[in-house]
Amino acid sequence: MNRPGRPAGPADDTAAVVLTAALELLLTEGAAALTPQRLHTVTGVSRTTVYRHWPSPYAFVSALVDVAPVRPGEPAGDPANDLHAEIDLLCDRLRDRPVGGFLHALVAAVAVDPAVAELRRRYVADLLHPFRTILRAAGASEPEAADGAAVIASPLLVEALLLDTDADRGRAHRSADLILTGLVPA
Repeated sequence: MNRPGRPAGPADDTAAVVLTAALELLLTEGAAALTPQRLHTVTGVSRTTVYRHWPSPYAFVSALVDVAPVRPGEPAGDPANDLHAEIDLLCDRLRDRPVGGFLHALVAAVAVDPAVAELRRRYVADLLHPFRTILRAAGASEPEAADGAAVIASPLLVEALLLDTDADRGRAHRSADLILTGLVPA
């Protein structure tokens, strides 16, 4: 039986329009620009609809994190080559928009809403997930895989987000090789 009333969420096309505009505003003006009134003005979607589904900057950022899963590269079955491919992919993502810009915006958004820190952690965990998966497949325990992913990716994130330099792929490749050397018996 169908019940009349409002649907649980916005229509897909409405969500796409609003979230695309929200991402652009986040990247260009920061989280403070993510208000229902501003998104209504930019998109033409009714302010009531925008406010009902995304009442705060946190709600917009949360929705963007939800729709921005990181797609891992296709594993070839060789842990070293797979890690190197993921390192290169992460370095490219950190250099380019929207991932690099989105991470910068998430860091800045914490000043507007400290609760965004949890979303930033979740997004970074998604970025590290392919590394953990490859390391687990190579025989690492879950704690070892988490540590290995952090050892590989943390310097890349620091370079891209805090130092505003290109991430050092070579060092990350060497770190991955050292980690695998410890995992794979000779």
